[in-house]
Amino acid sequence: MSALANKTSTKRRLLLASDRSDQSSELASILQSVSEVDTILTSDIPEVPARNLSGIVVDINLRSAESVQRVRNKLRGEAYRALPRLFVLADALHHGSMQAWALGATDTISRPFDAEGILARIRSSFPDSDGYDATDHGQTLNNGVAAAHVVMVKIFEKLPAGVPLTMDDIVQAENKILKAIKHSSLREWLTTVGCHHTDSYRHCLFVTGFAVAFAQHLGMREDDQRRLARAALLHDVGKAYIPVAILDKPGVLTVEEMVEIQKHPRLGFDALADQGGFPPEMLDVILHHHEFLDGTGYPDGLSGNQISDIVRLTTIVDIHAALVEKRAYRLPFTHAKAFEVMEQMGGKLDQHLLQAFRPVALGA
Repeated sequence: MSALANKTSTKRRLLLASDRSDQSSELASILQSVSEVDTILTSDIPEVPARNLSGIVVDINLRSAESVQRVRNKLRGEAYRALPRLFVLADALHHGSMQAWALGATDTISRPFDAEGILARIRSSFPDSDGYDATDHGQTLNNGVAAAHVVMVKIFEKLPAGVPLTMDDIVQAENKILKAIKHSSLREWLTTVGCHHTDSYRHCLFVTGFAVAFAQHLGMREDDQRRLARAALLHDVGKAYIPVAILDKPGVLTVEEMVEIQKHPRLGFDALADQGGFPPEMLDVILHHHEFLDGTGYPDGLSGNQISDIVRLTTIVDIHAALVEKRAYRLPFTHAKAFEVMEQMGGKLDQHLLQAFRPVALGA
């Protein structure tokens, strides 16, 4: 711990809100090596956070309806909306994770504590500055959208011209994208990217927003959130090789044009597989995000267990994004209507995963 203590910042300040004073002392000691920590009861969480507060750590019994409601009442105000918040889970069980994300968690940690791991999460989750200013979240959102746009340009303009796309191009964008959605909201992300004039760019950015928000909602660790963000950004890379006249056609595609469109998963997979440097799971998403569990998808007609979890998730957010986007030949579906359509797809989609997506879809 001594080596870590040498990295202490006097600027980061955390609020540790706990109903478990007997159990939170260990956590407070760990946090104090990288920040100033004020420990209070959840009933004493102030209506407005201090101006120089970097974030709040919540350590409560997530199975206690009383504790959950108390924290919800305290943190649901506008003053706390953009403040990073880390929740402590008693274990890795799904119930606690879902409760934490429903309360607005931007990250979670679990008992038993791993000091090194917690400190890494604190450094990534909470700014090392004079506090997180809620007024900054608009700039954070813009930075995230701009970073994602740069990737879209590299995919749809430079890649077809022979300029290689690298894994580093994706990695450079992902931090800003994750931060943008954590510190603003999925709704704000969709509103901002929804103004984009290029349909293909807009769709990829919608899918990325839904994928990251879904990953955060499920309580995925940050590494897994990054995996989803990367896969979502790249899932339609093959459309870079489809004629623009087809991609931007202001009307319903003909059968021949649909055949061309359906070549994009294979084209994208071949391009990046030949180039090298991309993880197999990302190539899997690029090739198979149009496969269905009942075997009626394309290009390989996979079914059931042949379709990986990351592909199943990407397929769900891809379809939802397509339904709620503006199209020249139809009005956008509401999020509720789009979700209803997906429920009616039955065995084509992972319905358990789809139901887990419900709060994300309907809350957007």
